[in-house]
Amino acid sequence: MSFPADDLLNGSTSFLNDMIHEITTEDAMHRYRSQTCGELRANNVGETARLSGWVHRVRDHGGLLFIDLRDHYGLTQCVVDPDSPAFKLAETVRAEWCIRIDGEVKTRTEGTANENLSTGEIEVFIRDIEVLGASQELPMPVFGELEYPEDIRLKYRFLDLRRDTLHANLMTRTKIINSMRRRMNEAEFNEFQTPILTASSPEGARDFLVPSRIHPGKFYALPQAPQQFKQLLMMSGFDKYFQIAPCFRDEDPRADRLPGEFYQLDVEMSFVTQEDVLQTMEPVIRGVFEEFSEGQRVTKEFPRIPYAESIRKYGSDKPDLRNPIEMQEVTEHFAGSGFKVFARMIESDPKVQVWAIPAPKGGSRAFCDRMNSWAQSEGQPGLGYIFFRKEEDTIAGAGPVAKNIGAERTEALRNQLGLDEGDAVFFAAGDPKKFADFAGKARTRAAEELNLIDEDQFALCWIVDFPMYEWDEENKKVDFCHNPFSMPEGGMDGLNDVDPLELNAYQYDVVCNGFEIGSGAIRNHQVEVMKKAFEIAGYDESLLEEKFGGMYRAFQYGAPPHGGMAAGVDRIVMLLVGAKNLREVTLFPMNQQAQDLMMGAPGDVFPAQLRDLHIRLNLPEAK
Repeated sequence: MSFPADDLLNGSTSFLNDMIHEITTEDAMHRYRSQTCGELRANNVGETARLSGWVHRVRDHGGLLFIDLRDHYGLTQCVVDPDSPAFKLAETVRAEWCIRIDGEVKTRTEGTANENLSTGEIEVFIRDIEVLGASQELPMPVFGELEYPEDIRLKYRFLDLRRDTLHANLMTRTKIINSMRRRMNEAEFNEFQTPILTASSPEGARDFLVPSRIHPGKFYALPQAPQQFKQLLMMSGFDKYFQIAPCFRDEDPRADRLPGEFYQLDVEMSFVTQEDVLQTMEPVIRGVFEEFSEGQRVTKEFPRIPYAESIRKYGSDKPDLRNPIEMQEVTEHFAGSGFKVFARMIESDPKVQVWAIPAPKGGSRAFCDRMNSWAQSEGQPGLGYIFFRKEEDTIAGAGPVAKNIGAERTEALRNQLGLDEGDAVFFAAGDPKKFADFAGKARTRAAEELNLIDEDQFALCWIVDFPMYEWDEENKKVDFCHNPFSMPEGGMDGLNDVDPLELNAYQYDVVCNGFEIGSGAIRNHQVEVMKKAFEIAGYDESLLEEKFGGMYRAFQYGAPPHGGMAAGVDRIVMLLVGAKNLREVTLFPMNQQAQDLMMGAPGDVFPAQLRDLHIRLNLPEAK
């Protein structure tokens, strides 16, 4: 730096002081930044700032170049003009280049402040630029929220994560997990980390297997859940456990389940009843939703809905309670009626029921015909309906069903369902076990078409009294319905005296807006009860010892009554940020074919690695 001779000869101390201050400031400044791109405000005007980040966009305004510089914390508008020594280099930078700039903080000219930006009152006039990392032409846009092919987004996930919404989702995820951890600590739970390499067990999903080099022909498994370990912690006397736990299941992906791995808030407690678990966890779950709901209503007291009632009213064990439609059984109105399709079914099979799906304000033939067409697209023969309209001084039913069952039965139906002029009702008939799912979909479809769903809330509930067992049609046997370690209602007496397919368990799910976000149970901690429960499901004692040996042995040494649950972190985050897919709240997800396109997994390994593991490949022939 040079000093003008006249100023030195004239003893210009103010000039010298300015130069000394500038030199000292530059020497003391951090190599990359004095502030972040979200930090500068009006009170920084006049200061020299050093910022580093990514070029969000470049705008040329008649000789003036505007560079919006972005980092994790925000965005700052930077300006460079032709008189700046940095102008020539500034002309070369492009979107997503990583650069450092030095410049003077100035107030934006009148009328150009940006109220939507935290740094919107100021801009930085650039006097120096350093390119920290140039960027090739982008394979996908980062600026804006344009739709783009998923395979490109996942292959270049490191670029995808720069997008505002996705970046914000992942930061909210971090805050939600911190909130969960804080609330569990406040409830005096202890955080433990359970093993990742463990034994394979028949828990309902396929395991990911890991071959052992030291023990040829033997395999570890990645845990589907820390289920056995957390129960063993209760055997060990730790009383209250929790963990933000990774879980691994080799399952087909879907919108609300990622392939490969997911995370859950895993919880276990000793000396508790089902009510204790629900009372403990409800405030934690409600508190998280209230903290991150951004003004949307959150259920204050979660209703307890028995499984059978949930299926009857909503056609699902994960009901969306924002939908006001509740289904009812109306079999009696069709038995012996003129609507022969239903009447004959009822007469020939005692299992047959007719369910009504009310549709408030759906009383037009056009809407009813659309619902009927939708049912046919779902593989159904159709969807019978009645719609109600004013005729003279009465409300009368219209449509083929009303015509066939007659005015008296139609009126009885209307009274039972509480319907009025302008309303409609649809019908499903058969064995409820076979049509309940379709009826639930029809309930959802009608509510969506009629805009009945209250979008401004998180509607939570507990589903309780799950069946202990279910019929496995493929293998023609009784099998566990949910968690095999659950305590049956009535204990040993329940297993001995109740038809397995009629027996309930102390199992419970927590549901929000049609998504199961958590599941748990009071555990079966008594050896003889456990043996009997597995025997009913077709597992003999030798298999019990082989696959669940740790717990089987532990239960013989003073096992306390215990229970717990696991809440899905990914699903909770998805709901709270309003995402439609779990990939929008996960850092590095796989695609729908369970492939990591960014890292190239699963991939080939070297022959030497296979030899170390004593593995020889027997691949299917290429088609």
